[in-house]
Amino acid sequence: MRWMVRLVTLALAVFVAASVPHAQNVTIKLATIVPDGSVWDKSLKQMGADWSQVTGGRVTATVYSGGTQGDDPTVLRKIRLNALQAASLTSVGLASIDASFNVLNVPFFFDNYDELNAVLEKLTPVLRQRAESKGFVLVHWGHAGWLQIFSKRPVQTVADLKSVKLFTSAGDDRMTQWYKANGFQPRAMAMTDILTGLSTGMIEAMPSTPLASLAYQWHKQTPFMLDIGLAPFMGATVVAKKAWDTIPAADRASMLDVSAGVEAQLRVDVPKGDALAVTLMGAQGLKVTKASGGEWKQEAEVLSKTMRGQMVPPDIFDLALKARDAYRQQKAAGAGR
Repeated sequence: MRWMVRLVTLALAVFVAASVPHAQNVTIKLATIVPDGSVWDKSLKQMGADWSQVTGGRVTATVYSGGTQGDDPTVLRKIRLNALQAASLTSVGLASIDASFNVLNVPFFFDNYDELNAVLEKLTPVLRQRAESKGFVLVHWGHAGWLQIFSKRPVQTVADLKSVKLFTSAGDDRMTQWYKANGFQPRAMAMTDILTGLSTGMIEAMPSTPLASLAYQWHKQTPFMLDIGLAPFMGATVVAKKAWDTIPAADRASMLDVSAGVEAQLRVDVPKGDALAVTLMGAQGLKVTKASGGEWKQEAEVLSKTMRGQMVPPDIFDLALKARDAYRQQKAAGAGR
């Protein structure tokens, strides 16, 4: 009987061992359109190296920057096919995952970074949940600067802006139709085709951050900048949930800690980089005009109202508005003491 007990014990041990999932090395291929060598590219590559370190080599990340894997819509298709597992997307790519992310694109909604950061703190749990329901895990935000209007000829008034062929990202037909409905002349194309579009006259103006305009060398085709503070240009890094779930929970927590550090550093570096970029481009001939006049405020109110419900789910818009106004009231109360 003793031999039978040993045999049963051995069989049970083999069964249990086969039933326990073994940690496997995970390779994450991450694609982005950010230029090679830019502040964002360096941050992502450092994040990948740190992921490997904090997981003891169980996770490795390869970063494909410079749009080598295509624009945001193309990269998302590749993720769904498992050819890629992650991406650092612009707000346009994020909005194609879930329209809630369009709340970051509402013109003139935020006055400064403090307002943006206060609203992001309130919205992030909700937006993370929305992304996860679509199969993506948001691991960190990435500041990309503040959108101004760069153009081939001077743009100072609302009428001027509506008279030029304006770049908008391909793959978001609702945004294109929204522009048209509000009297603009949008020309949809991939971000990787912007230089070609500018040089051929397919587009004459574009919203861009100074840092991005310098990094991509767009300013050489757009020697005029309207300093208008249109909106923050936000991005985020997402990982396919299918790939994320194969990583042990303890490693995922460590990776999120690393990613939070990347987000915090970009919060510091990018605004400084934006200001420096304006100075550098000014030395190369960029002419900067400050937007003024009540017509821009009136236009902003119109554009905001048309985005609620049409481009941004009403509950998300209202949540952002409540958080922003609460921050403004708190700041005003503090200033009055």
